[in-house]
Amino acid sequence: MSIEIKAPTFPESVADGTVATWHKKPGEAVKRDELIVDIETDKVVLEVVAPADGSIAEIIKGEGETVLSNEVIARFVEGAVAAGTPAASTPAPAAAPVAATAEKLVNPAARKMAEENNVNTAVVAGSGKDGRVTKEDVANHLKSAPAVIAPAAPVPVAAIEAVGDRVEKRVPMTRLRKRIAERLLEASSTTAMLTTFNEVNMAPVMALRAKYKDQFEKAHNGSRLGFMSFFVKAAAEALRRFPVVNASIDNNDVVYHGYQDIGVAVSTEKGLVVPVLRNAENMSLATIENTIRDFGLRARDGKLGIEEMSGGTFTITNGGVFGSLLSTPILNLPQSAILGMHKIQERPMAVNGKVEILPMMYLALSYDHRLLDGKEAVQFLVTIKDLLEDPARILLEI
Repeated sequence: MSIEIKAPTFPESVADGTVATWHKKPGEAVKRDELIVDIETDKVVLEVVAPADGSIAEIIKGEGETVLSNEVIARFVEGAVAAGTPAASTPAPAAAPVAATAEKLVNPAARKMAEENNVNTAVVAGSGKDGRVTKEDVANHLKSAPAVIAPAAPVPVAAIEAVGDRVEKRVPMTRLRKRIAERLLEASSTTAMLTTFNEVNMAPVMALRAKYKDQFEKAHNGSRLGFMSFFVKAAAEALRRFPVVNASIDNNDVVYHGYQDIGVAVSTEKGLVVPVLRNAENMSLATIENTIRDFGLRARDGKLGIEEMSGGTFTITNGGVFGSLLSTPILNLPQSAILGMHKIQERPMAVNGKVEILPMMYLALSYDHRLLDGKEAVQFLVTIKDLLEDPARILLEI
């Protein structure tokens, strides 16, 4: 039985997607719920799995092509491998025309690259299953035989250029990377962004963590006590005291949010994503740690849902995990402020007239000066500093 494979249903905020990778080829046996294709949007990569045991009969949308919500991207045959598909068909005799064989055994992405570069796929050696020509085969052919490239040909999907022993590879930006770039430029050009700095003595938090981390882990089913949960709780309390930092601008209105949805920036191979802790003010330290850990694991595997990265009233980003000592984070629109954490580094500090070596961290708060005055931004950051240097105040809300 033939089944239509459709793109996922995109949310209203996502107009379309791009076919990123076909993990299965036409005629290749597939099991139910096995991953067959990735669809990349400007927010997340969505996976499409096989509806049943069977095989792909036809790929309608090749890699790199744009797809709309619920658009048909392939046809699937349930049951045994369908007769007439490349995997099931009888191999062509040696005397068969080369062009006909190449037509049957060329991946859609490879065919598209070949057409853009005026390459005859009949002369490209295929390394795929049954001699199928892949996109990489075309790229290798272009590298080894540059004379077949027409002078006016556009840049290919993956163009490899070599001048002597100096090699360059040109690839298009992913939709996620392009969307990140657009949002960063939008934040820079449409807001009056300013950054204020302070530093916090992390010794009290580190001492509290060292004292109770084993008990904490036992009491909360293996949850580890990290630093981020303290920052989230401190930020939630500071946002309660300074609601304008938790607000956003909507045209000529200021929207004050009666909840604190704090986004935590997570770095992935495909780019930065910001999953949101909903109602962070009501979360315990253990819940925060568990949720952030889950976000990190699923972000790495591309399993985060679009709804988990939507919204948010404030963001925390931690460049310290990569060794950053100081930075100026960029706003995550339409939010009005973002907190930047950094590397903990021992420095000599003056304490009561004496020099002590303390574990210090620089804090950065970037904010939209259209909404926040410097006084409010500085007081907000000082509040976070005070709460972290005396963690009991977080629990007592003083």
